[in-house]
Amino acid sequence: MKSSIFTILAVGGLLQLGTSCVNSEHELAASTKDPRSLYVPPTSAGRRVSGTTVLNTVRASHSFSDPKTKDNFLLQLRGPRILTSRLHLIVLTAKGDTLRHEVLPARALLLGSETQGSKLTTVRDQEITILRRMNGFFSEDHFMNLAEISGARKPAGLDAKAWATLLADPAAMSFEYPTAAGNDRRLAYSRQLGRAVVLSE
Repeated sequence: MKSSIFTILAVGGLLQLGTSCVNSEHELAASTKDPRSLYVPPTSAGRRVSGTTVLNTVRASHSFSDPKTKDNFLLQLRGPRILTSRLHLIVLTAKGDTLRHEVLPARALLLGSETQGSKLTTVRDQEITILRRMNGFFSEDHFMNLAEISGARKPAGLDAKAWATLLADPAAMSFEYPTAAGNDRRLAYSRQLGRAVVLSE
């Protein structure tokens, strides 16, 4: 009697195992995914954003610290919303060394002569303007050789030594960009001092 019970249980277990194998084979045959592939959890359409979320990035390469190579200019818009985000201006050498990392409010791109007279009445208009000015942030006319600037005088607040090193370098380049105050800032690089120098606010 005991032998019969064990036999019935064994047969039942084999039948269950066989059914499981058939189901597994059917699922694999019906699946379009490679069973050996690494599982990647699905991304949520409504993903959370924070102050570190990158909403937009603009890149450019231009001669700045070394006339023989081009440095990498990066402008990132970080934050939960365009209007309340911050702009991170980062200048890196070809080797990856940081020459400048400055943080500006995104609304700085709504100021200045380029937007004067514009009717930015809606949030959408302001957002479009910020993104458009980001695209033109590193335009060629924002870079200039210091030797080509007519009537260049020592900026107030800049020490005489730093200014002298820039004047002595015929290849010294400058980069102009808007600030939160609504005016433009000019950034140059002193190869003799090995650092970026702010010329004007």
